[in-house]
Amino acid sequence: MKKINVYIIPLMALSLIPLGACNAVKKAGDTGKDVKKEAVLPTDREKIVQPVSSVYTSEDLANGIIKGDWAIEKVNGKTAVGETAPFLKFEPSEKRVYGNNGCNVINASYQYNPADSTLTFSNLVSTMMACGMTGITDIEINAALDAARYYTWSLNGDDYLITLLDADHQPVIEMMHQNFQFLNGTWLVKEIDSEAVNVPDMKLVIDVDEGKIHGNTGCNILNGSLETDMDAANSISFQQLGVTRKACPDMNYETRLLVALEDASKAKPLQEGRVELLNSLGKVVLVMERTSDK
Repeated sequence: MKKINVYIIPLMALSLIPLGACNAVKKAGDTGKDVKKEAVLPTDREKIVQPVSSVYTSEDLANGIIKGDWAIEKVNGKTAVGETAPFLKFEPSEKRVYGNNGCNVINASYQYNPADSTLTFSNLVSTMMACGMTGITDIEINAALDAARYYTWSLNGDDYLITLLDADHQPVIEMMHQNFQFLNGTWLVKEIDSEAVNVPDMKLVIDVDEGKIHGNTGCNILNGSLETDMDAANSISFQQLGVTRKACPDMNYETRLLVALEDASKAKPLQEGRVELLNSLGKVVLVMERTSDK
C-alpha cells in the first residue's frame, strides 16, 4: 500500500486553522515531532475498512443507528462538489468514520446517542494534498464536521437521509445512504430494451454486500462485479463481466444481455418483485423478476 504523510488535526480548532492551505499539524506532546500515520487512499479502502452490512432493519430505524456508507450531498445548504465524491463510512464496531472530504482522505472518532440525537466527531486524521478551491472545499466539510452536534434522519424513497446539525440545530451537512439491498437475490431476465424475453435459463444472482454478480446468459456462465456510485442516487455499474465460451444455437440474447448490463447506470425497484436497470439517459435496458431458484 502506498504511504502518504498524514497529520492529526484537532477538530475543535478547524474553524481557526486554514486547512485548505494544507499546512496545519498537531504536535505530539513536547517532542516537536509531527504525529504521522499511514494514509488510506480511496483505492485502498477495501484493504483497511472491513465490510459493513448496509441493511437497515426496522429495529435499526427505531433506534436511530448510524452505519455504512453515506454520500455527502450538501454542506451549509450548498451542493457538495469536490475533486472526488465526498463521503463518510461509519464503522460502529470501531467507533470511527472513514471517508473523503472532496480532496483528502479523512478518518475520525465519532460518538452518537440516539436517545438525544447527539453526534460529534473528534481526532480527525487527514492527508494533506493540495486541493482545488472550486465547489465545496475540504475546508468547509472539515469545519462542518467540527460544528456537528446533533443529527436527524429520514427515508426518501429508497434512500436514507441524515442531516447533521450544529449547536443551534441548524443543518451543516446532508448525507444520503443508498440502499441497494433490493437487488440482492436471484433474478429471471424478463425484458431487454423493452422487448419481452422468454429464456428460462437466463438468470442473474446479485450480492450487493460482496459487490458480485454471476449467473447464466441462457447459454454461458457469467461472472462480474457490481459497484455503487456515491455521486448520485440509485447509481450502479456492472464491471469486469466475463462469460464462458460455449457455442450456442442463438447468441443474440446473450449479446444483448451483456450490452444491457454494461450500459446500466441506475437500478430501481418495481412492484411485484421486479427491478429495472436504466442507462445514463433514463432508458430502461433491463427488467428482472425475483425468483426463488438458485
